[in-house]
Amino acid sequence: MKRLWKWTAALTLAILVQGMGDARAAGGDDQWFTVFDLERLEYRAKDGDDALAWEGEIRIGEDYNKIVLQAEGEYLTDPRRLENAEGQLLYRRLISDFFDLQAGFRHDFRPHPARSYAVFGFAGLAPQWVESDGSLFVSDQGDVSLRLDAEYDILLTQRLVLQPAAELNAAFSDDRATGVGSGLSDVELGLRLRYQITREIAPYVGVHWERKFGETADLTRAEGGDVSDLSFVLGVKIAF
Repeated sequence: MKRLWKWTAALTLAILVQGMGDARAAGGDDQWFTVFDLERLEYRAKDGDDALAWEGEIRIGEDYNKIVLQAEGEYLTDPRRLENAEGQLLYRRLISDFFDLQAGFRHDFRPHPARSYAVFGFAGLAPQWVESDGSLFVSDQGDVSLRLDAEYDILLTQRLVLQPAAELNAAFSDDRATGVGSGLSDVELGLRLRYQITREIAPYVGVHWERKFGETADLTRAEGGDVSDLSFVLGVKIAF
């Protein structure tokens, strides 16, 4: 299985290096841009450990070629510890009016043991303007997993926006050291109501629900953890 990681990582690295060259070559284009998008910075109040969570990215490039640095994680306030944290370095290439293909690397700093992944996927706008993201991950242990994300902005007024969001994670093999079993591992659902003070700053309130399934839920129970969490959230979205 580790041979799969080596071949996948080599291919991903070649795509990423080529993509960086393409994005750099576009530096003289009038459409060159840098975007900082902190999609979520929020406090999650729940029955148990409250947490501070974040999710965002920096995009550098032009319409056809972009380099993207993503980060997300969760920090528990009591006890004070970093529960999970990951970063991704991706190259995105426009393939249609609304979709990019992407390839790169992901590294999970928490939980332990740390894992690194090659990443292949897509990002863009599905019909009805649903913001979608799908990624296939191949870990340095040879394990393969899948993640699908979807978000949709419902414009209630010119400043008030309701956003339902969903994330699904599935694994094609066990990685018991990190608490992941094969099959559908977990689902996250959220509903957030934000107020656009400006185009750059939008505070919000909402709810966030997480649920583990199958073998992943069994592993969590064996460690004495909860398989389901409901949080009330207060946060801010920042983009410029």
